[in-house]
Amino acid sequence: MATQVSQEVVPKTPEAHHNEIIRRTANFHPSIWGDQFISHLPKDKVREAIELQEIEKLREQLKRELLAAASNSSQQLDLIDAIQRLGVAYHFETEIEEALQHIYNNRIDMEDEDLYNTALGFRLLRQHGYNVSCDIFNKFKDDKGYFKQSNDVRGILGLYEAAHLAVHGEDILDEALAFTTINLKSMASSPNCPLTAKVSHALKQPIRRGVPRLESRRYISIYQDDPSCNKTLLRLAKLSFNLVQDLHKEELAEITSEIEEKVAKEGLSYRVHYGKEAMKVQVHAYFNEAKWFHENHIPTMEEYMQVALVSSGYFLLATVSFIGMGDMVTEQAFDWVFNRPKIVRASEAIARLMDDVRSHKFEQERGHAASGVECYIRQYGLSEQEVYKEFHMQVVNAWKDVNEECLKPTAVPMPMLERILNLSRVIDVIYKEEDEYTHVGQLMKNNVASLFIDSVPIREANREGEPAGEGIGELGKSNSIRDAHTAPEVGDPAEESATLGETGAIGDTCKNKGAGEVDVGAGGFVGALDLAKYGAETDVRG
Repeated sequence: MATQVSQEVVPKTPEAHHNEIIRRTANFHPSIWGDQFISHLPKDKVREAIELQEIEKLREQLKRELLAAASNSSQQLDLIDAIQRLGVAYHFETEIEEALQHIYNNRIDMEDEDLYNTALGFRLLRQHGYNVSCDIFNKFKDDKGYFKQSNDVRGILGLYEAAHLAVHGEDILDEALAFTTINLKSMASSPNCPLTAKVSHALKQPIRRGVPRLESRRYISIYQDDPSCNKTLLRLAKLSFNLVQDLHKEELAEITSEIEEKVAKEGLSYRVHYGKEAMKVQVHAYFNEAKWFHENHIPTMEEYMQVALVSSGYFLLATVSFIGMGDMVTEQAFDWVFNRPKIVRASEAIARLMDDVRSHKFEQERGHAASGVECYIRQYGLSEQEVYKEFHMQVVNAWKDVNEECLKPTAVPMPMLERILNLSRVIDVIYKEEDEYTHVGQLMKNNVASLFIDSVPIREANREGEPAGEGIGELGKSNSIRDAHTAPEVGDPAEESATLGETGAIGDTCKNKGAGEVDVGAGGFVGALDLAKYGAETDVRG
């Protein structure tokens, strides 16, 4: 059920009593977290030192395993994939890059691989910016040009994940995505499917579009149930997750500190200037939308998108996310983002269109400037469902732009592009089914809790014959803080063809929709920045 709109009469001077001004407000539900993230109890330093020593030993052991696997590309790819999906790739950046460079230089060997290994190699190389050709999948087609039917669940799932790395003009990957989606849905419904959990989750959240750290938390529970899992890697993943989580809790407690003072000490004051200028651009877009609302103006889609891409907040978020990064971010890099390159515009489009599909009904009920949905209906005479489908295709194309911009050679260092990529992933996690930014439901509560509250249970010591680190527990387990408030109900989600994406806020939601109402809390933009930053792995090597 949508929350009711309240109206507050603004006090007026005697001269203005004939022109009553109504200021609109919306009754957003209160923060579900309270003071949860304001304070943080530091971890015991002795215990932390012991865990860091163990992490170092585990890391060295896995480095040796990575090098030993060099003679078997299939085994090496599997290990790299597990390392990345468990969120500990930052421990092995050099080793992984060298291994993938070698595989790329000798990729002729991929011609002899089966579907699973071909798809895995393609995905890992594309994820690291290597522009490997999608023609390697032609060998899996029949004489009529269709993909061959197969019962190879791992292979079909691998091809599905690889297809999400497509760029424009790669029709074979579009075909692969359609083919694998149909087959995986059928396989997932079969009681005999050996990978039901993996398949079901992949259909909801493909690897390319998931927030990496959130997906790592989920993958730990899947990986530990695999009889062939690498116990050393699993132990490293659990220890690292908890150490990074503790670091994040500490940073969340300090997030209100003055960043301007910090960067000034580091001689990087110019970065704050770019942040301020980006905020000016943001506020100007909000003003334009407020003006449209008060003038009852419904713009054309072209006019709307010029403003709405900026008001999505993603140009601002991309800019300010670079302020605290290292020396790789130069003044020229800030100039680059201010030119709003293709990857920034694509991330803005993903954010804006997915937001509009999921939030426009609630916004119109409370009184708001026209969203892209209303503008498109007005301009082209389509139905609401037809607009949803059109926006879905535009989001798909925007993701291809993001993928394309991440291929080498890149305009700026890859970690900067990964910040923007992670912002796009956040949207896919928040607006996929409902507007979880405005109405924080159980799914988003569980996501935030798994990242910042619930640690991974780890056994204190290995016993003979007993694998280390078992007992992660079930994700989303009931939590008194998490369940203290229940978000308002929302209407039924649109039909499946309109499914686009999600975005979550941490703490109070920060709302400024640009139509004259503001409800700024601790979480909104900061929460998105956290997930952009923490979506990538964080180095805890000290």
